[in-house]
Amino acid sequence: MVTMTAIRSTPAIEDRPPAVIDIRELEVRFGPASGSSLLAVDRVAFSIAQGEFVSLVGPSGCGKTTILNLLTGLLQAEVSGDMTVLGKPPKAGNPDIAYMLARDSLLPWRTALGNVEYGMEIRDVPKSVREQRAMELLREVGLGDFANAYPKALSHGMRQRCALARTFALESSVFLMDEPFGALDAQTKLTLEDVLMRLWSSHRKTVVFVTHDLAEAIALSDRVIVMSARPGRIVRDVPIPLPRPRDVRALQKDPHFHELYAQLWALLEYGATDK
Repeated sequence: MVTMTAIRSTPAIEDRPPAVIDIRELEVRFGPASGSSLLAVDRVAFSIAQGEFVSLVGPSGCGKTTILNLLTGLLQAEVSGDMTVLGKPPKAGNPDIAYMLARDSLLPWRTALGNVEYGMEIRDVPKSVREQRAMELLREVGLGDFANAYPKALSHGMRQRCALARTFALESSVFLMDEPFGALDAQTKLTLEDVLMRLWSSHRKTVVFVTHDLAEAIALSDRVIVMSARPGRIVRDVPIPLPRPRDVRALQKDPHFHELYAQLWALLEYGATDK
């Protein structure tokens, strides 16, 4: 379980909608409670509004995935600060959260349709409802003709499409996505980014997206939070003012896209040395 030590909260700003995710002065340590414990995350603070798509970027080990795991309420660590999801402390099994990992983790004995249904089945969604929802989402991700195929018959990209459909099928308010396209080739990654953008535009979930790919972060996000090397601190919270809807491939030719890329790269380099 996560032990949260309360700190003084910043007064609410009038007329500002409540944050879906609110993190204030978060500090995370691993190991003994005193002495040689490792400081992993240092004084991180940010909030995310309903329907925002926010990416976390930074060097390996800076605490990006740690933050996602804390939001699920599953991580065991020494934690201080304040963290809420929809106004409540994180808790394990929160139905408001859906988590998509880097690996598709499809069940090999279930068809694509059965895999998309699986999370809904655990949440006791009626069979007729989950079958209809799963089929609709498979069509949305371009797998309508593969509903009865087993994972071994699907390419890596198709498996990730199926995992995307499974995530959106849960209809949670908050999506946590930990490098879901990190292992894909460049062309397949661009295709899946476009699929994700279409799904997000249709469903408008609140997304926290971890990636090492700056181009991916810019193409998908409303904001990109750049973190330093361990202990992870926020170097800069960068707004992405590119208009939506976005075509991920077309963005590669946009001068503003490349200006943002250069800005984020400079911030990463600064964060790697600034202590």
